[in-house]
Amino acid sequence: MRLVFAGTPEFSVSALDALHGAGHEIVGVFTQPDRPAGRGRKLMPSPVAQRAAALGLPLYKPEKLRAEAQAELRLLAPEIMVVVAYGLILPQAVLDIPPRGCLNIHASLLPRWRGAAPIQRAIEAGDTETGITIMRMDAGLDTGPMLLREAVPIDEDTTAAVLHDRLAPLGARLIVEALAALEAGTLREQAQPAAGATYASKLSKEEARVAWASDAAGLARRVRAFNPVPVAWSELDGERVRILAARPAPAVDLPPGTIVAADDLRVACGSGSLEITRLQWPGGRVVTAQEAMAARRLGGRRFA
Repeated sequence: MRLVFAGTPEFSVSALDALHGAGHEIVGVFTQPDRPAGRGRKLMPSPVAQRAAALGLPLYKPEKLRAEAQAELRLLAPEIMVVVAYGLILPQAVLDIPPRGCLNIHASLLPRWRGAAPIQRAIEAGDTETGITIMRMDAGLDTGPMLLREAVPIDEDTTAAVLHDRLAPLGARLIVEALAALEAGTLREQAQPAAGATYASKLSKEEARVAWASDAAGLARRVRAFNPVPVAWSELDGERVRILAARPAPAVDLPPGTIVAADDLRVACGSGSLEITRLQWPGGRVVTAQEAMAARRLGGRRFA
């Protein structure tokens, strides 16, 4: 099919590769403009921009999908548009351009976790499964009819990084299947049920700060949900310590935030305690709990 692809982060690259490999005519790739990145804050093209350039595909980087970008889309005359984690809202004028519509790869089992951060919110909420939904886009926020869905499990060790790497190739496979079924006339649409809809709000660094008065099981889920971005953190003696892996442990009779003992990197919580297994001090490497305890006297100190 003659299509336009729209995506930005690494999650989108698998789908672009799969569509290109399946022989579809990709007449344009839309992605976010170059953004500052790294310590030097140099402008860097998105992962999708880099992959599209490597594949020799026409690349477009509009700040907004306004009149000029819409005119470019019309000139490309796509039959269909495939969107995955693009980062810009498609106005109705854009949705109306491809005669066969706009399909979206969404990283949840809709209608659960509509919105910007479905992978992280599913882990944070303690869901036991999530998945990919291929959806026909409409003017709402991830509200369009569903075309294909496939689930994957979430276990007690699953981080956002692990789930991202499971879902990206699944979405790539399903979008190729969806386009093949569309061409064959066998693709069926199903309206999203009204019940069960939830919203996956955008992540922030501030919400990743550990609230030690909370339940330890919930904090352990947040640590997994925020790995690798934005990473759970807490202050210890004025330093911001990043917490990359942790698990719930039995309660201790200490104020929340207090490290239990010199040989045990458990931290008292409002309910239960949190056993930290991997962490990182500013400017340092990621270390295990054993390495941290060997290098620093931590017993009895208290996270803020």
